[in-house]
Amino acid sequence: MTILLFVVGVIAVIGGAEMLVRGASRLAAAAGISPLVIGLTVVAFGTSSPELAVSVSAATAGQSDIAMGNVVGSNVLNVLLILGASALIVPLVVAQQLLRLDVPLMVGASILLLVLALDGSLGTLDGSLLFACLIGYTVFLIVQSRRERDPAVLGEYQQAYGTQPTGGVLRQLALVAAGLALLVIGSNWLVDGAVVFARWLGVSELVIGLTVIAVGTSLPEIAATIIAAIRGERDIAVGNIVGSNIFNILGVLGLSSVIAPGGIAVAPSVLSFDLPVMIAVAVACLPIFFTGWRVDRWEGAVFLGYYVCYTSYLVLRATEHDALPHFSRIMVVFVLPITALTLAIIAYRAWRARVDRAG
Repeated sequence: MTILLFVVGVIAVIGGAEMLVRGASRLAAAAGISPLVIGLTVVAFGTSSPELAVSVSAATAGQSDIAMGNVVGSNVLNVLLILGASALIVPLVVAQQLLRLDVPLMVGASILLLVLALDGSLGTLDGSLLFACLIGYTVFLIVQSRRERDPAVLGEYQQAYGTQPTGGVLRQLALVAAGLALLVIGSNWLVDGAVVFARWLGVSELVIGLTVIAVGTSLPEIAATIIAAIRGERDIAVGNIVGSNIFNILGVLGLSSVIAPGGIAVAPSVLSFDLPVMIAVAVACLPIFFTGWRVDRWEGAVFLGYYVCYTSYLVLRATEHDALPHFSRIMVVFVLPITALTLAIIAYRAWRARVDRAG
């Protein structure tokens, strides 16, 4: 019954997110909102609605580890697994706006989250600050998108989000309402099942949140990003991931912290390991994205390799395996320094190439 409850919860959350995004997108189109605005806001935030539903449900139930682990795990997974797999399918194009605005904002939001969590919790004031930042970011996106005049950008978003028939308003409102209902019900089932799983397997709720729940709630991003990459809408694929990560931090944790009685407790292991990993992953996007404004297949393979290492560490830590100290030593002494050096060389060469072209 627990497995059935968990699986049905995942299906309900994914189905609810799909219905919510579809209905909200068509309502926005019927209201005369441009496809670019729809793509940057409704779709990017809508694919993160499972994380929102699950984290709010967990936070209100006092299960802070699931609420926090869901967001941190999803953000790491979005970049390392989803972008990595998508880049292996086809090299991904990175829009310049992402490097100038959205990726730095993703890095800044990640650092802000760590700073706010240093006292061991995210309280009402912390959540209010995060959510206020989300409102400011959304307003800025809308203003900037209304100034967009690039025919190629407008055409791509029109193809991705603006070709669907709008249908009747009441029908789309019903779709949105049904999607929200499925999200609420499914998230409760998913969290309840995850708690039972954690106790049955003898691992912490944090590990379940960082792995199983993070994968389950990220399925809409996985589908949207890989489909966009296959269709050739490659900058939309990258933009969806970056936008979702920003929403996860500012919106999901912000709202969860405001709603949760007493806020969200942040485990010491999250402060010492998981949040720094999330920040490192966000920072790693900058030099990789700078290489010709694209994510090549070999870079996607690097992302995937690191996701395997991250997940392996979580499993070894949860089971207290004897191999954990050796694994950690190899990562710290060899793998991480080599990767950092490689990224620095890539960034330097990209910078030199731009200087030479400018000169």
